[in-house]
Amino acid sequence: MNVAMLDAAVCLSNVVRDESGQDLIEYALVAAMIGLGAVAAMSRLAEQIISAFNSVGRQLTNAL
Repeated sequence: MNVAMLDAAVCLSNVVRDESGQDLIEYALVAAMIGLGAVAAMSRLAEQIISAFNSVGRQLTNAL
């Protein structure tokens, strides 16, 4: 039974020290942050474009 517990402890220790997937997770987090920033920027840009088109439309309507 002690051997099984020792093997389990060694296996758990190896899993804790294993950093092979860490880079992939970091890249995924960076990509998610960039995507979130892009969505926020695009929504603000969309509001400005809508405002500009509404302004042009009002000016054209008033000109007639």
